[in-house]
Amino acid sequence: MEDIKPVSALEEQTIKRISKRIIPFLVILFVMAFLDRTNIGFAALHMNDAIGITQTIFGLGAGIFFLGYFIAEVPSNILLHRFGARIWIARIMITWGIIAAMMGFIQNGTQFIVLRFLLGIAEAGFFPGVIFYLTLWFPARYRARVFASFYLGLPIAQIIGAPISVGLMQWGNTIGYEGWRLMYILEGIPSIILGIVCLKYLTNTPKEAQWLSTEQRTWLMSTLEREEREKEKTEDSNLTKGEMIKQVFKNPLVWIMAMVYFGITSGSNAMFFFLPSVLESFRNTFGMEITLIQNGMLTAIPYAFAAVGMILWSRRSDRKQERYKHGACAALMAAIAITIALVVNQPWAIIVGFIFLAIGVFSAINIFWTLPGQTLTGVGAAAGIGLINSVGNLSGFTGPYLTGYLYTTTGNYTIAFLVIASFVAIGGLGLLLLGKLKSNALKAEQHQVKAQTVTEFR
Repeated sequence: MEDIKPVSALEEQTIKRISKRIIPFLVILFVMAFLDRTNIGFAALHMNDAIGITQTIFGLGAGIFFLGYFIAEVPSNILLHRFGARIWIARIMITWGIIAAMMGFIQNGTQFIVLRFLLGIAEAGFFPGVIFYLTLWFPARYRARVFASFYLGLPIAQIIGAPISVGLMQWGNTIGYEGWRLMYILEGIPSIILGIVCLKYLTNTPKEAQWLSTEQRTWLMSTLEREEREKEKTEDSNLTKGEMIKQVFKNPLVWIMAMVYFGITSGSNAMFFFLPSVLESFRNTFGMEITLIQNGMLTAIPYAFAAVGMILWSRRSDRKQERYKHGACAALMAAIAITIALVVNQPWAIIVGFIFLAIGVFSAINIFWTLPGQTLTGVGAAAGIGLINSVGNLSGFTGPYLTGYLYTTTGNYTIAFLVIASFVAIGGLGLLLLGKLKSNALKAEQHQVKAQTVTEFR
């Protein structure tokens, strides 16, 4: 396909204005969300021995976050649709910040598991809520690059979070306070503050956006309304909200998308929680001594490459207006790269493998999130996105738990990450399947239109 350019100066100015107003703030929120969610990867280097938990128990605690997330995800997204993003995202941030800070006071594995479960409930709805929120502000043709810009919060959280987390841990140890406890407390407080700011800063819908000119606001609202009408042509407009939600749960494409997301995010979740431990294991496997600071810096490297790679790949996807092959290629590249790295089994190869794993899974994830908005509308979109994210993020439970269990069983991370690579590959193949189903549906629709035209002509 040919590259597609903005059709008017008004459109270009409007998109730039919205992007500057919304995206940076949402990225900051996402950075804090992932910092509070994944900092246990660094805490584990000292916390596990301090409170006496095994890698299996740590994997269970890391993963049980996603069970709470799964339970509360769809209800949270429906409530966001009801109360508006400003209030509901603020609520999410304040509650997760409080629970994240409480992690600094745990005394045993049971408390660790309970608080991780509660953190999952508190944070449920944030990511899919923001994805839904962005569909209220950006026309479909911009969404891959917009989602990629927002998703930059994830690698940024790891790039800056890694040195910050290990720095706080070292500082705490220096002043005579357990560093991992201080890290939890100090990294939880900013989320509470940002939640309060959220109440003042976010605007629920374009209709309320006084920071846009009348002309910009009118163009945006008419464009988005036109896109909604196009999607609603394939839906029963007489359905109630409850019936629309039920239809989402019965839609096989929604469940296929959830399984695809499960496969792809298996790679990212395993990285979040175990990459610091993989680097720590170099001491026993290769005789390499890695300090806490070195661990933090090495952990940040794959995410730095991913931040660049995902933006470039998403822009290409937007230019070509093609999603399925772009997402599938990224996921399959990630699976193949980490598999080769583990077979080679050298420190440099493993780090390079994780670099390509990060680039691949993050590129695939943000391209993937352009797909639900193409078929779902209104409260159905909120429920559908929530369902896809909640089911898909169960990989956050299975991945860390399986990784911890297989490490405890085998004494290394090779088998565990080979299993994770297979999940990512299945996600990539699933995207190709979705593309094939979409292509067949379009062909069937075109055939039906031609048949109807011939009938009317006769």
